Amino acid sequence: MQNAYSKITLLTLVVIFSFLSLTGIHAQKGEFGVRFMPTVSNLEVQTSSGGQISTDGTLGFGAGIFLGFNFTDHVGVQGEAIYSTLNQKYKEDDVEKEIKLEYINVPLLFSYNTGKLNPVNFNVVLGPQIGISVGSELGGSTDENAVLSVKKGDLGFAYGAGFDFGLNTAKTFRLGIGFRGVYGLVDISDNSNNLESGSYYVLDKAHVKTYSAYLGVSFLF
Repeated sequence: MQNAYSKITLLTLVVIFSFLSLTGIHAQKGEFGVRFMPTVSNLEVQTSSGGQISTDGTLGFGAGIFLGFNFTDHVGVQGEAIYSTLNQKYKEDDVEKEIKLEYINVPLLFSYNTGKLNPVNFNVVLGPQIGISVGSELGGSTDENAVLSVKKGDLGFAYGAGFDFGLNTAKTFRLGIGFRGVYGLVDISDNSNNLESGSYYVLDKAHVKTYSAYLGVSFLF
């Protein structure tokens, strides 16, 4: 499955660069930055009786780095590496429980800017995101029959918008604030193992949905 994700990401990159080559657009500036990204997640949770629980969004943590290539002041691409913790609290029979997931997410995004070197730049981004599971845990008051099992890979569609503010005279040192959303395209639950009698999977047909605010700094070079 991860090979399929890699092929999709590579194909997206080829399409973007092919378009830019055909239109005669050439690279002008690179960009490197870091971001802090508090993240709200929402997962579908299954009860011990096989029903679905309606859950509320729960705040998690995110932080990452990104490297971008701006072909003009308006068009660019950027790749990111983001560590995210996705927490989902829910109640079953008045007992509070919590799912904790950890991911390394790698989005490849097409970006459009009103003016990359403007004192204030508005930007929108969209593109595919690969997620790699690096941890999962059941917290709170859970019963011994609950089983949390997730696939190693995830594929989603990332989108967002934000503002960049020039912090120096050359406007190459930037402060960025904005929003990022991700809609999961595949089921992350792994229900392929044989369970003991009475046990049940907490996640079933679950898709990741996250909403993040971000604050960061970047440098154009």
